[in-house]
Amino acid sequence: MSEVRVVLQDPSPNLGILLRHVHLDGAVSRAALAERMGLNRSTIMALTAELIAIGLVREETPAGAGRRGRPSLVVRPEPNRVHVLAFDVAVDRVTAARVDLGGTVLDRLEAVRPRAGADLDWVVDVLARFGRRLHRSAPASSACVGIGASYCGMIRPDDGMVRFGPDLGWVDQAFGAELSRRLGLGLPVAVGNEAHLGALAEQQRGVGIGLQNLIYLHGDVGVGGGIIVGGKLLDGDGGYGCEVGHMVINPYDGRACGCGSRGCFEAEVGERALLDTAGRPATQFGRDAVRAVVDDADRGDPAALESVRRIGDWLGIGVANLINLFNPAMVIFGGMLRDVYPAASAQVRARIAINVLPVARERVRLRTSALGDDATLVGAAELGFVPLLASPQHLLAFVTAATPARTGTRDSQLLRATTEGT
Repeated sequence: MSEVRVVLQDPSPNLGILLRHVHLDGAVSRAALAERMGLNRSTIMALTAELIAIGLVREETPAGAGRRGRPSLVVRPEPNRVHVLAFDVAVDRVTAARVDLGGTVLDRLEAVRPRAGADLDWVVDVLARFGRRLHRSAPASSACVGIGASYCGMIRPDDGMVRFGPDLGWVDQAFGAELSRRLGLGLPVAVGNEAHLGALAEQQRGVGIGLQNLIYLHGDVGVGGGIIVGGKLLDGDGGYGCEVGHMVINPYDGRACGCGSRGCFEAEVGERALLDTAGRPATQFGRDAVRAVVDDADRGDPAALESVRRIGDWLGIGVANLINLFNPAMVIFGGMLRDVYPAASAQVRARIAINVLPVARERVRLRTSALGDDATLVGAAELGFVPLLASPQHLLAFVTAATPARTGTRDSQLLRATTEGT
C-alpha cells in the first residue's frame, strides 16, 4: 500500500500548491492565486487548465461581476470528483465521514464507544463497516484518494501504530494497518494524534487561520496538545511530541495519572479531576457529566464553583508554562476544554497575569475551538488529502485505476447523520 505515498511527483509542485489554495479556501480568483504564489497570470491559467482537464477544479465568473473590464475568474473545487474517508476515535465515540475536496463533510456516521479497555477489534470493525457504507454511498464519478484517522494516543506516523493510549489501555496496537486491511479499498490509512490534527485543522480552517504560532489543547478524559511553531507542527523525533498532558505541574501532592506518574497536567485538569472535586460519584463520567458541573457552577452551586475554580487554576498554570516556552499568538481550547475554559477563564487569565513574562503575554489570545467537536475529524480528513495535494495528476490516475468497483445500493436512505450504537 506504500505505493500511494511514493508515487511520482508532478513535474511542477505548483500544481499541488494551487490545488491546496482552492481546497482550503473553496473559491479563489486567478488574480489572488497569482499574488499568493508569486506567479504570472498566464502560468496560473495554464495550471488551472491542467487541473480542469483532470476534473479537480472548475472556473466560474464571480457573482455580481459588472460589465466593465474582464473580471478574474474564480477557481472552485469540482464536486463529486474525489473524496477522502476520515475517521475520529475519541474515548467515548467513533466517527466516520466522507469529505470532498474543499473540506465539506458530505456524509457522517457515529457510534458510542464503551469504555471497555483495549478494544482494537471493536473500533476497527465499526469503522470499517462505516467506511464501506460511506464509500458505497459516493457517486460513481467520485474516487477515494485517501484515508485519514485521528486517535487519542501516541501514534507512530509511518504505519499508524498506536504506541500508547493510556485512557483505554492501547499499547502497540496496529490500528492503521488493521483498518486499511478491513476496509479493503486498496489504500493505506494515515493516522495522527488527535491534538496534533486538531491544531492543524484550527490553523487551516478554524480560529487560527493565518497564524504561524499557536497551541491547541484538546480535552477528553485527559489533555492532548498540538503546537505549531513557524507554521509547522512540532512533532518530535519519533512523532510523539507535544504530550503536554504529561508535563508535571503538581509533583508533591498531585493526582495519580494514567501514565503512571503523579501531578500531570491532565491529571489535574482532566475529566475525573473536575468531577471528583465537584463531589460527583465515579458512576458519572463523560461529556454530559462535565457540562453538568459547568452548568451547576453557573447557577452558583458551591461544590461546582470550587471545582471549576480549582481546575481553572491548574489549567492556568499549565497554559502559563506553555506560553513562556513557545510564545504563541493564540492558545485554543478544544474538546472538553471548550466547555470548561469559558467558566474558568478568570482563573486562567489570573495565572497568565502572574506567571507569564510580560513580553510573552502582550499579544497572546485565548480562544475556544471554532471547529468544535469536529476539529479532530477535520484534521483527519486533511491527513487523507495529503497525497493528492502533493501529486494531483499521478495520484488521481493511480487511485482511479486501482480502486475496486463499488457494489451495493446507493439508496439515499443508506446513511443517517448519527447512528447510536452499531
